Amino acid sequence: MADDGKELSGRAAIVTGSGRNIGRAIALALAAGGAGVVVNARSNRNEAATVAGEVERAGGKAVIVLGDVADPNTAAAMAEAALDRFGRIDFLVNNAAVRAEEPVETLSYAAWRAVMDVVLDGAFHCVQACLPALKGSGAGAIVNIGGLSAHTGSQRRIHVVAAKAGLVGLTRALAHDLAADGITVNCVSPGLIGTPRPAGAPEPAHHAIHRTLTGERGTPDEVAAVVRFLCGPGARYVTGQTIHANGGAYLGG
Repeated sequence: MADDGKELSGRAAIVTGSGRNIGRAIALALAAGGAGVVVNARSNRNEAATVAGEVERAGGKAVIVLGDVADPNTAAAMAEAALDRFGRIDFLVNNAAVRAEEPVETLSYAAWRAVMDVVLDGAFHCVQACLPALKGSGAGAIVNIGGLSAHTGSQRRIHVVAAKAGLVGLTRALAHDLAADGITVNCVSPGLIGTPRPAGAPEPAHHAIHRTLTGERGTPDEVAAVVRFLCGPGARYVTGQTIHANGGAYLGG
């Protein structure tokens, strides 16, 4: 890591779903490391603009791309925006997700596909769109954001669990495919993170059956710190791994 704390200087990142919560924290963490950032939200320009403004007020560079990662055109637009603004793509963070809950008995195929389209297909689209530039980086990194329930299971979210578990498989497969190109691929699996929820929205069901070993909820910034490390020069020997950032909840049951 550079002595000035800007170990990502001269690099550029795309962070999907970065208008709020964990995605926002990741965008800000990479920018704090010196990277230019493409901030993405599906449709909320105000949220994306707020994050981009935070990056720029801190002395960083940001560009906004609105769009659903389920659409390959959005992935292409993000790659184009990064190349136009920064001339390169070094880091891709696949964070965009849908975390709906629904009993399997009433889960429609459309609802199943809506989650798969964003979490798993969206990651695929973004990897393909960014791959030519990532191969030219010399220090490329892909970080997929998974989740605790992908490893433990959970009630009322078979679509989310299946999609997030698919990201783990995607991570391992891509690590094999892209190692020769100097691209690392890892998955960060957050759990029991304290994030704002819409008024009246319940806690995810699996939160009630898990406890952290630390006795505390995590923060988006703590997840973002892991992502920043995996994008940095100190993590070049780490690939194909799932890093659990959940206060030991995966161990504690």
